[in-house]
Amino acid sequence: MATIKQKITPFLWFDHQAEEAAKFYTSVFKNSRFVNITRYGEAGPEATGRTEGTIMTIEFEIEGQKFIAINGGPLFKFTPSVSFLVACDTKEEVDAIWVKLSEGGTALMELGEYPFSEKYGWTQDRYGLSWQVMFMGDRKIKQKITPTLMFVGKQCGKAEVAINFYTLVFKNAEIGDILRYGKGEEPDKEGTVKHAAFTLENQEFAAMDSARNHNFTFNEAISFMVECGTQEEIDYYWEKLTADGGQESVCGWLKDQFGVSWQVAPTILGDMLRDQNKEKVERVTNAFLKMKKFDIGELKKAYEGK
Repeated sequence: MATIKQKITPFLWFDHQAEEAAKFYTSVFKNSRFVNITRYGEAGPEATGRTEGTIMTIEFEIEGQKFIAINGGPLFKFTPSVSFLVACDTKEEVDAIWVKLSEGGTALMELGEYPFSEKYGWTQDRYGLSWQVMFMGDRKIKQKITPTLMFVGKQCGKAEVAINFYTLVFKNAEIGDILRYGKGEEPDKEGTVKHAAFTLENQEFAAMDSARNHNFTFNEAISFMVECGTQEEIDYYWEKLTADGGQESVCGWLKDQFGVSWQVAPTILGDMLRDQNKEKVERVTNAFLKMKKFDIGELKKAYEGK
């Protein structure tokens, strides 16, 4: 598959294994590559405890889709609240991917035949990241890997509300097929979402409710980075995504009203951090570490030394 133009990028938080994990994922999937690496500067040790010069983030592609991994420390752990559905053309492809992703991991739903697929499995890989691997049969595959949100605990039953919210916030968005729980499918309430497809910025996502007893929920281990070209755009997404009970955090991070983590970031920041001028990178890093919502004007001043 060709590289997908992405407005929204899954952002994966690791303790120190970002490079190792990125190498692993690019070895599992086709059409994969490393794209960019940023490193911690002199501001790193004080703010993050990371040694200067060590890898901060790795941008990589798998199946033509962009992901970013960060070495951020032991603050957050992946949970199945966000998983990645891998759509496969053949059962053999399911088997091949399953073997690699499940090695050293934990199966959440064993590989086998289910009512919705002749071959499907759900696993947490060796790093704890969740993958659903599915034979699609006659269904057309538009996007190889689909981020899937599972609403559990206090958020259970809110999947459809969330989908409606997201498709109003983002452009080029629409709601696709919704499969609902029927009567007698306890513990889930009749009419809640068993599986729903939706698109944001022409990118495919999925969501589901689950009333089963889960000991996890959404957290910052997986966030979705929204890249913005202007301050006006940053202001828009920041206001919309923090509305109705969302929470502001630091360095462009926030949680929406459902607990899902987002980053609203200026596209120009990545270019600044990849600059070969060490002093410029340090100034920009020191500037953005003090910000909640990003201010492009202030970042430019720091970059230019004003």
